[in-house]
Amino acid sequence: MLPTDTQDPDHYHRVVDCQWACPAHTDVPEYIRLIALGRYGDAYLVNRQTNVFPGILGRVCDRPCEPACRRTRVEARPVAICRLKRVAADLREDITARLPRAPARGNGKRVACIGAGPASLTVANDLVPLGYSVVIFEQHAQAGGLMRTNIPSFRLPAAVLDEEIGYITAMGAELRLGTPITSLAALLEPGDFDAVFVGSGAPRGKELRLPGRDDSDRIHIGIAWLESVAFGHVTSIGERVLIIGVGNTAMDCCRSSLRLGAKSVRVMARKPRGFFKASEWELEDAEEESVEIVVNHAPKAFVIRDGRLQGMRFDRLEYEMDGERITAQRIVEEVFVPCDDVILAIGQENAFPWIERDLGIEFDAQDLPRVDPVTLASTRRGVFFGGDAAFGPKNIIHAVAQGHEAALSIDLHCRGESLTERPPRGVTLQSRRIGMHDWSYRNDYDARERRLVPHVSLRERFARLDVEVELGFDAARAAEEVRRCLNCDIQTVFDAPLCIECDACIDICPTDCLTITADGEPAEVLARLRAPRQHPEQPLYISAALRQSGRIMVKDEDLCVHCGLCAERCPTNAWDMQKSWVHIPQAGDEARCQSEPQRRRA
Repeated sequence: MLPTDTQDPDHYHRVVDCQWACPAHTDVPEYIRLIALGRYGDAYLVNRQTNVFPGILGRVCDRPCEPACRRTRVEARPVAICRLKRVAADLREDITARLPRAPARGNGKRVACIGAGPASLTVANDLVPLGYSVVIFEQHAQAGGLMRTNIPSFRLPAAVLDEEIGYITAMGAELRLGTPITSLAALLEPGDFDAVFVGSGAPRGKELRLPGRDDSDRIHIGIAWLESVAFGHVTSIGERVLIIGVGNTAMDCCRSSLRLGAKSVRVMARKPRGFFKASEWELEDAEEESVEIVVNHAPKAFVIRDGRLQGMRFDRLEYEMDGERITAQRIVEEVFVPCDDVILAIGQENAFPWIERDLGIEFDAQDLPRVDPVTLASTRRGVFFGGDAAFGPKNIIHAVAQGHEAALSIDLHCRGESLTERPPRGVTLQSRRIGMHDWSYRNDYDARERRLVPHVSLRERFARLDVEVELGFDAARAAEEVRRCLNCDIQTVFDAPLCIECDACIDICPTDCLTITADGEPAEVLARLRAPRQHPEQPLYISAALRQSGRIMVKDEDLCVHCGLCAERCPTNAWDMQKSWVHIPQAGDEARCQSEPQRRRA
């Protein structure tokens, strides 16, 4: 078998599953350790390097990092990564002086960003410190995009939004509020901008064309209704509310309805619970507030009598399942469900009526722009898309990640460089050894269970629309949760020439992730591993031939819990525990890469 190329940054990046799973590749274990040390400002800034909005995402991120967390290798629940992100934001000192600023002299390049959502704000965050003049056009009177209009203030307080958006505008980004772009051609024609970034989101809610749809004004589109609530245009709703759809927007609609006076709220789902798009924690919070989730009901018609909405008719369905796959369905009966209001939350889609179709920007059959998935470039030179505007609705952290990539592309474009020749990733490794058997990190396993996030009582949370429900961890609770992290970025680094094949590491490994065996065909080597593989998609570590016998050291990276016992036991220091910093390129890195080699092992 070929030895593993440990010079490839993705080898060590892949092992840090939480960071690998995060679209923005935030260094999760590093900021968790900083929290453990009480260095909240430093932890916040580590977050901000990649995710830009630690306070916002510490409350409302979809948490792709948590299902990937290696803590689930040893117990059911992952580290509360997202909520620890919020700890860094809530407990930090004033870090304003440590944030980047625009240089005294700009580079003469101007960039327009359309929409003041997370993708556009990330582009501005990356480009302004490089000397770009960035103008953000926003149709609403406040910035934030769907973070502001579609996430209720009881989940994401306006003050948190204002503060983190303010960091970007304080750098020097120009924010033009109440300035909708009605014609892209008009924006492009004067040649005022060297590049244009479209981060306008997916602002149109999907319709449900059923009998009676146009016969009542009590049938609302979810994202438009949430926007009206956010800006104070809607302050009440009927006592009986039906929500159609079971995504996160539906959860925000049902919980907002309760705060506007609804007494009975039902979420109507076409399929069983295993097919819901809403995050499990969103469902739990809604059900805690007595929202009823009704499964297997397909909407059939709106019932209108004498011009007034009476309710809806549904087909109740039964499904035949093969594991998690639906193989057949049948209608059991038709049912009538009374209501005063219906909110449609069945999805969102893009809307570009302001983009003329003769500008050289191509669209596909779904009316999505044709965008390069790496460079975020459209088919017109100098026009880029990102976030929901590029690929349809996802979530904030995806929009942030695409904002970084788009900013890098815009920087390359304005420099006259190729968009596809992007700066390489790099990795730096540094030993954590501070003595014969001592390490500069805590490597003992802590068996405590995941800490629960405290919530405002049910009585208090309905007093006002903006009462934040989750209180977050205090310092004491955070100090307990951080100890559950397994320090997956502290890598087990093997130096084959130093190994004397004494088997000390094999004997002490608690997960049997290490095997010294003869080389051979992959199938033969896999059959000789000391423990069966659980996740074959994660590559093994394969060493070079060992000096004593020519055998190889094989490590199942998936089973390894980075406890460091192999390095403590090794008499020759063939094993070492080294912190890995994986560098994900951002705008400006291409200039540095012309004069600096790719970062490798320190």
